[in-house]
Amino acid sequence: MDVSRVRQDFPLLSSEPGVNPLVYFDSACQSLRPVQVLEAMNEYYGAFPSCAGRSVHKLATEVSIRCDDARSKVARFFGAENANEIAFLKNATEGLNTVILGYDFEPGDEVVTTDYEHNSLQVPVFKVCELKGVKHISVQSSDDATFDVDAFHERMSKRVKLVAMCLTSNVHGYTLPAREVVDIAHSYGARVLFDAAQAAPSMPLDMSMLEVDYLAASAHKMLGPSGVGIFYVNEGAAADIEPIMYGGHGVTEVRGGKFTLLPPPERFETGLQNYSGILGTGAAVDYLNSVGMDDVRDHEVGLNRRMTRGLMQTPEVAIMKPFDPNMRGGIFSFNIDGMTPHDIAMILDNSKNIMIRSGMHCCHSYFDEIAVDGCARASVYIYNTDDEVDSFVEAVRDLSASFGKVR
Repeated sequence: MDVSRVRQDFPLLSSEPGVNPLVYFDSACQSLRPVQVLEAMNEYYGAFPSCAGRSVHKLATEVSIRCDDARSKVARFFGAENANEIAFLKNATEGLNTVILGYDFEPGDEVVTTDYEHNSLQVPVFKVCELKGVKHISVQSSDDATFDVDAFHERMSKRVKLVAMCLTSNVHGYTLPAREVVDIAHSYGARVLFDAAQAAPSMPLDMSMLEVDYLAASAHKMLGPSGVGIFYVNEGAAADIEPIMYGGHGVTEVRGGKFTLLPPPERFETGLQNYSGILGTGAAVDYLNSVGMDDVRDHEVGLNRRMTRGLMQTPEVAIMKPFDPNMRGGIFSFNIDGMTPHDIAMILDNSKNIMIRSGMHCCHSYFDEIAVDGCARASVYIYNTDDEVDSFVEAVRDLSASFGKVR
């Protein structure tokens, strides 16, 4: 991958002479956007700012055609067999809530998750337990923070109706053995929901090979705009969930106090949509396809290896498990003994123009379980370079020497 060529498409990464260059290591929170995505979004507002699926004039028709094209692009990107298996929501959180709160549970049914879920999945599970008398079962990770397949198998039974799991952790970057999880869950008759917010930007995902029932991702982490969620619903699993919102566009017959839902994906797309965002999402997957998802993954892991080599011998730095950088993708989470994660992030920003994230990363239950008060997280993407990693490593070493304590 030609990173120098890629960087030319991201205006924020250009710096003036004499200005400390910006190092953006917060892509796991939100990626930057290339000009191609910005242009696709602006074209909507400038050339055909109308509603799809409602009016019949030429502007509305153009929006409908463009949105259908974007849906087909996203379906191909994710290996969906049918474009109608892709719905556009406002974020991954809405997709996760749609499955968990819209699933046809009965009292006594069980939901199985990992012990490192994002609150966007964890909290809806807690809520459905409260509303419907569902039981939540958490699979404890292995000592090295990887997924414990044996423990998962032990917790499965015919009472489990849904396995809802983070495909790639936003805390430590580990990706669970997806196909193995799907096969085990299906052998017990359970549906499977994957939170792919961190996986989708960084690796090839093929729904036809994975055979997962539901998957949710956010465009804003994969070069696309904010306000667009990508929601995959396998055609054979759609009937098991009801929408959690109702209104215009998602229904057809509305008479005598009754209504008829449209088939997927429309039934999940109630209300006016973010049309510019949908077109920007189509441009984003075009861009990622031009780079190649295997190359994206290799680039991220290579940068993570470089960070790990540079800091693993720094005594004040505690890298979060798993220690093998090949298992962490583009996420490098760490602490400096004697410093809070927020202090690390603020000092790196103010002194070196290096931008990372700090805190519990919406995974409070996990940090409570391991008795750690959050972490600093550097996350890299296709536009980051070896030189930026070296600058980060040097800055963290300096921080450690100035403010850290040896364990």
